[in-house]
This record gives sequence, structure tokens and C-alpha cells, in this order.
Amino acid sequence: MNNPETFFGGAPEAFASAPGRVNLLGEHTDYNDGYMLPVATPQRTEIALARSHDDQHHLYSGTLDGNVTFAAKGGSAPQGFGSYIEGCIRLVEATGVTVPPLRVFVTTNLPVGSGLSSSAALEVAMLRAMRNLLGFSLDDVKLAQIAQRAEIEFARVNCGIMDQMASSLCDERNMLFIDARTLEHHLVPMPEGTELIVVDSGVPRTLAASKYNERRAECEEASRKLGVKALRDVTDPAAVESLPEPLRRRARHVVLEDLRVLEAARGVSAERFGELMNASHESLRGDYEVSIPELDQLVAALRAAPGVLGARLTGAGFGGATVALCRTGQARQAAETALSTYNKAGRQGRILIPVPTQGKENNEPV
Repeated sequence: MNNPETFFGGAPEAFASAPGRVNLLGEHTDYNDGYMLPVATPQRTEIALARSHDDQHHLYSGTLDGNVTFAAKGGSAPQGFGSYIEGCIRLVEATGVTVPPLRVFVTTNLPVGSGLSSSAALEVAMLRAMRNLLGFSLDDVKLAQIAQRAEIEFARVNCGIMDQMASSLCDERNMLFIDARTLEHHLVPMPEGTELIVVDSGVPRTLAASKYNERRAECEEASRKLGVKALRDVTDPAAVESLPEPLRRRARHVVLEDLRVLEAARGVSAERFGELMNASHESLRGDYEVSIPELDQLVAALRAAPGVLGARLTGAGFGGATVALCRTGQARQAAETALSTYNKAGRQGRILIPVPTQGKENNEPV
């Protein structure tokens, strides 16, 4: 069923979409009240909505889990993409908005399981579509907060707010600086003369099945031992050296990653930005232990390719994708060169996104 009008039995009443995101710096800092620099992907998730003629919510996606139905009052969606949609509906209802039974048609060209925040795009697109249909006045930051709660409470991933803020507010051609504590945000230009490319490792991952929640718990324990609200409040990396392992290394990554984001957000050369990306990956590999051999090998192959200034995993790790900062005009060739080496071992790495960052007029956030 590729045509939403077939599903709706006519034209839908409302549309909305939201992008995924590529994180350049600031990995695993959002749930530590820290800082991050994502950029939006060209790929998006789209939602079409109409009121249902019965007392059920009816969901359909040919690219996700197919058909899902659950009661509008008191029902629960099965796990899968339905849990994210259910979370958005229930949390909007909790604000006092009356949500009628809905028919929801979902399409996406975002790759799932590659660390590009397909779940946040689904949540934000659903909330935008509901806002368009029902006319409630929640702004984009509030939508991001509701989307985060939907993921935590209904999909059971204890995530920070970066992905939802990025999907709700990001621009494809500028980074978005986000302060996770205050939700301050502003656009930051990409380094001049650069472009990005995202290359998938071919190893899928889901946060719910990874050690993501374990890492968050370790950071919370490190904060308690240091007597701070969150690791963002530790400004001297030497302060973490008294912690026991593995808390010492987890905290060191977060503290240094925050410093990398703050430096980059002030404006640095393309070469320095690449160095910061490289340092971020080494920290994620060694101190935070969220990389895997395939990601390390793909990052090494990208760094060895001509025109690449820096490369690192993007997303929470445990599989998924890498991102490389390249000189303008050299990104695709660099990725193809890296993949010719990486895929020799029978892996299924592939180019996901050449992200436009230079040479086009800047857009306002969606």
C-alpha cells in the first residue's frame, strides 16, 4: 500500500515531516546535561493523518512494521513503531488536547538501525502532523520534549534530548548547537570548504538492545560520586581521575567531549574540526566503549582516503554509521575509496548520505 489515499479512502487531512540527524560532536553528552552539534539529514520521515471512523487508532507503514491497531481510549500499541506513535498521542492528550481516533500513514527514506535518529524523526513528524490537524500551540522545543518522553516512557529507551531537538530544529546546511540543560540552541556554520558524507558500517543496532542504558547509569553514578548534578558540571578533566573504573573513563569521555563541542561551536578551521572529530571517535572507542571493530575499521579507511579531514562514528554506537568531514567535492570519492577497502572482508558498508553543507543558501529550521 504505497498510496496514502488507498489507506484513508480519500485524501488525508494533515501532513508533516521531520528529518533524521547526523551528530558531528557531542556524543553521549545530552543525558549528561551537556553540549552537542548535530546537522539534519536530507532524508525524512513523513506522516499523513486523518480522523478515524471508529474508536481505534489505525497505523500503517510499508517501510516499518506494517499494520498496527489499538484502542483510542485505554489501548496500547504493540512494541515497534506503534509504541512511538502511541507515546506521542498519549502525551499530547496529557497536555489537555483531545485527540480523536486517528488513521496514521507513515513513510520514510531514513535508514533504520544506522544511528541517524529515525525514531526521533518518527516522533517529531507525528507530533507536527497532530499539531497541523488539531491546531494546538506547542512550539518546536516543547515538541522535542514530548518526543523525548515518548521514547523514554513508551519505547523504553532512556535517551537524552539531542535527537529530538535536532529533528525538530535542525538545518541541513548548518550545525545546531544545543545545550541539553537549558535547551539554548543556535545555528553554527560548517567549516568553510567542507562537505559531509555518511557511510553505514552494515552492522545494524537498536538502542533498546544495546548497553546504552547501562552507559547512562554509569554516568549518573559518576555524577553522584563527584557530588555534581550532571557530568556537564565537571569542567576540569583531572577531577574524574579519582573515580573507580569504568566510571573514570566514562566521565572522562563526557567531560572532554563537552570541551570539544564548545571549542568547535566558537568557530575553528576545517582542519581543527576534523581533529576534534577524530579525538571524539577515539574517546568513544577507548573510554566510552560504544564502538565496535567494524566501525573502527571503517573510520580508519575513511581517514586514509584523500580529502578526508576527520571521521568518527555517529549516533550512539554499537553499530550503525560513520560520518566524515571532507574537502568540498571529494566526499563521495573518499567514501568509495574507503568502502573498496572495508568491504573486502565481505562486509556490506554503503554510502547513506552526502550531506550538503556548502555552496547553497542557508535554510531556516523546518
